[in-house]
Amino acid sequence: MSKLVIAEKPSVALALAKVLGAYQRQDGYMEGNGYLVSWCVGHLVGLAQPDTYDESYKKWRRDSLPIIPVNWKWEVADDKRSQFKVLKDLMFRTDVDELVCATDAGREGELIFRLVYYQAGCKKPFKRLWISSMEDDAIKDGFDNLREGSDYDNLYEAALCRSKADWLVGINGTRLFTTLYDKRLTVGRVQTPTLAMVVERNKQITEFQKQKYFNVHLRDGKLEVHKEKIFDELEAKRIQEKCNGADAVVKSVIKTEKNVNSPKLYDLTTLQRESNRYFGYTAQKTLDYTQSLYEQKLVTYPRTDSQYLTEDMKDTAESMILAVQMAFDFGDFPPRDYDVSKVINNSKVTDHHAIIPTAEIQKQDLSQLSQGERDILLLISQRLLCATGEKQRLSETEIKMECAGEEFFAKGKMVLDMGWKAYEMEFRSRLKSKTKADAKEEMIPLMAEGEVLKGVEVSITEHFTSPPKPYTEDTLLSAMETAGNEDFDEDTEKKGLGTPATRASMIEKLVSSKYLERKGKQLIPTDAGINLICVLPEKVKSAKMTAEWENSLMEMERGTVKSERFLADINKWVHQLIADYGEVSEEEKQRFESDKNNKEQIGICPRCGSPVYEGEKNFYCSNRECKFCIWKETKWLSGMKKKVTKKMAVSLLSKGRVAVSGLYSQKTGRNFDANLILEDTGEYVNFKLDFSNNKKKG
Repeated sequence: MSKLVIAEKPSVALALAKVLGAYQRQDGYMEGNGYLVSWCVGHLVGLAQPDTYDESYKKWRRDSLPIIPVNWKWEVADDKRSQFKVLKDLMFRTDVDELVCATDAGREGELIFRLVYYQAGCKKPFKRLWISSMEDDAIKDGFDNLREGSDYDNLYEAALCRSKADWLVGINGTRLFTTLYDKRLTVGRVQTPTLAMVVERNKQITEFQKQKYFNVHLRDGKLEVHKEKIFDELEAKRIQEKCNGADAVVKSVIKTEKNVNSPKLYDLTTLQRESNRYFGYTAQKTLDYTQSLYEQKLVTYPRTDSQYLTEDMKDTAESMILAVQMAFDFGDFPPRDYDVSKVINNSKVTDHHAIIPTAEIQKQDLSQLSQGERDILLLISQRLLCATGEKQRLSETEIKMECAGEEFFAKGKMVLDMGWKAYEMEFRSRLKSKTKADAKEEMIPLMAEGEVLKGVEVSITEHFTSPPKPYTEDTLLSAMETAGNEDFDEDTEKKGLGTPATRASMIEKLVSSKYLERKGKQLIPTDAGINLICVLPEKVKSAKMTAEWENSLMEMERGTVKSERFLADINKWVHQLIADYGEVSEEEKQRFESDKNNKEQIGICPRCGSPVYEGEKNFYCSNRECKFCIWKETKWLSGMKKKVTKKMAVSLLSKGRVAVSGLYSQKTGRNFDANLILEDTGEYVNFKLDFSNNKKKG
């Protein structure tokens, strides 16, 4: 008998197959040593579109809302049907008596496997592989200690409810506000509150009124003290005139020693933030690099929200400190009094521990990695040294002086022991790009209480208050992580907007939807993004609401919240949203007219003669009464691995046909050429193929 192992990606499946001894390559899977090892290629199965429930939902109408399925339907992605068939056939092979879920060990990985399993109608028992490293030993240990699939039923329920909640909010919210404003307006459970934060920051910046203020500086040649942020220029000048040339007395000298604790290890969000800060990589790019390193067995599982290791990893952590020293030539900084216990905390590790390098960094040729992979691996490695290193010790001095009845202050600091900071400074020195340096040491000369400075010189400098800074991916990820937390009790574990695994994709979606744009490292809302947030109600863009839902999903994973209750609350929320927003004024609809006016006309509508413009997912008629549109992607075209491009749409609108090469035949597995003909029924836009002057489908 055989065990069927299902991974999330081909690369992971091949790594598992190698360890299991399944070396025989077949069509869509590996076989050998009693194992069949295959893969899902990401999400093979997803929630069906509304028109699957009712044909009338093909038309977007406000009076058809809310759309809330009673019996949820699922469908296989058109471009992944062949791999789904491979998996289904393997599941029903008579020699397969058990399955192993080996998708990524997290909420989404669980969902990917379960949906394929249930869609295929499989009822065979399955176990769960739960590992945090792709090292051979970790894989072997994982298969030696497979867990019961039922242990993760709560995780699956949370993933399923997350998927349904996103569908309900996205489908109903998007259709509601699109039909109200005659403009496609995308609404999402996580993306809308995230966009709202960026728009609010942009508002704070644009409405900021800078204020002039003055600092008064007193010096005698060896010491300078200050009186800061005086908003009245006359008052600053009065102080200058009164103190200039007068004597100043040292009223107090306070010296303190401070320790700067070492930072924590990386979870995904802090890794993405610092990667953006040091290298300018986007959150998604950082995740991609880290995932690649994970699959190459060089780092542990990336999609984690923990910054600690477990007790049983103490020896591993200690050995990795030496491995990092050798692999990255930190030889000038020999390990000294490392305290691995600082990064050990079983209570703060749930599904996965913090991200650390693996022993493979000593075995592999790291020069073969891409630049991005090398950057991220070095970043993760130096963090292990910093997190387990000694405290940095500082000496801080604060002096208070009095002159003509006015008080002045000066602060200075001196590093007594660099501690863990030595590793961080060495890391920064290796970066090609410049990064913001730490504040320089400000040395204060030795002064004694009661000491007098004779005939001091006084000057004034002019400054302005600064507006808030635009979000970068670093600061936006931080804001997403803590959004809505102030509304929870102190005892509540807080999760913010989204999860470490999904925040990067949310930012990318906002950029691709043209609601945000990147300017260097900054994330700036577009006019479309600002207008969208202006028209949406608070309940849709509330970070509090989304954080509450995310907290409920987390509780669902632990079995303390029922899925029925969660979805009932979502359904109630959707019903109320539709009930509250029935219509908007014609004047309010004009808010988005400028978006249309700036668009390039690509053709004339064959039904009414109005201009046709390109939208995010279609080419649409500008006449509100005319529903003509050409969808960029359809199931029929996707089956031939094609979608309608702008160039194709121009030809279809002007000639009614376009020559298309490289169409794919699912029947023969070969490509062919044909003419795509536009057929407009007056209600629906269809296509057909014409093989005139083309080679027919084989």
